[in-house]
Amino acid sequence: MRITEPFILQILKEDFPDDYQEIYDGSLLLQYLDKKMKAVHGNSKTRRSLANIYAIYSILHYYKADFYNKPDQYRKFDGYDYMHLFNYYRGLYGGSKLQNHALNSRVNAEFKNKFPSTVNLLIVVDNGKYLLHIDYLYVRNIDISKTCCRIIEKYIDLLAAKDHMLLQILENIHMLTNYTDKKAQIQKLLSEDAEARIFEIISYAILKNHYKNIKVYFGYTRDDVKEERLQLYKTGRTNANDGGIDFVMRPVGRFFQVTEVNNYDKYLLDIDKVMHYPVTFVIKTQDSKDKVKKELEEYIEARANGMEIIQKRYRNAIEEIITINELHEWMDDLGNEDIDGIIRDIDIYYRLEMNLDADDEN
Repeated sequence: MRITEPFILQILKEDFPDDYQEIYDGSLLLQYLDKKMKAVHGNSKTRRSLANIYAIYSILHYYKADFYNKPDQYRKFDGYDYMHLFNYYRGLYGGSKLQNHALNSRVNAEFKNKFPSTVNLLIVVDNGKYLLHIDYLYVRNIDISKTCCRIIEKYIDLLAAKDHMLLQILENIHMLTNYTDKKAQIQKLLSEDAEARIFEIISYAILKNHYKNIKVYFGYTRDDVKEERLQLYKTGRTNANDGGIDFVMRPVGRFFQVTEVNNYDKYLLDIDKVMHYPVTFVIKTQDSKDKVKKELEEYIEARANGMEIIQKRYRNAIEEIITINELHEWMDDLGNEDIDGIIRDIDIYYRLEMNLDADDEN
């Protein structure tokens, strides 16, 4: 079985120079970690899986200190207290906003999904106490817990280095004196290969600074009409359960959803989440907005199978399509002050996303 992550291969060779492959082949836990650590490459479709990984790591952290190479004692152990584990992994890098779902069910469900033939759950849960099943801690009577910890710790180090890389890029852009160069460097970050959360943050920063230059007029009566500038708000973190809304615009009440072009079923699901209220889709593609809209309408037509009420419901809910092309075009039209505003907003919201320290927004 192929070990896909180079850093995992390196650690296994260091810990088990003569039989690292056999250890890997005999450990579903090592294979699971290998499958869950693709985010170090920045693949746009890859999630970091910190909740699941930290749920495992929190147990391993205490296990290796208490029960390493002590299988008989461990078999009599009834588990670690939930709050003890929860507080520990919340203190880890990027863990401060994690919830308890991983410990309670998600790890076991996903582990079973990846390895359907397994009989025992990975995490044993009993009356608020948690421990890893001993089947996954030993391979040929060798305790692999310390190796698993080393792998997880290296994964976190790689993620942290990757996270801080964007901040360094932003600092370098900020130091540029030529605004044409600043725009070009921001546009390089805004590509189809961009990580999903980075695309969402950069697209928000551009749209926020684009729309704030547009004036609208509102009032309950003619005498009350006042001039207002459009304001765009980000509703939550990238992976949050946001109910189909990523950005909201005041005072006109527009909804924005950031997505990718390859799954039109998700578009309809997002529309359903907001009860078919019109949605503006911000799409990570360099295809033209007309091409995307045509493909989406064809998908709706196929789904509806001739039923006009379904076609009308979804077509009327597509307010606008915005692609990378529009984002580039609108950024080119912005002044120097707005470009600095984009850089500042990316920095602020990226730090918030990654739970890094940031100055409060003025």
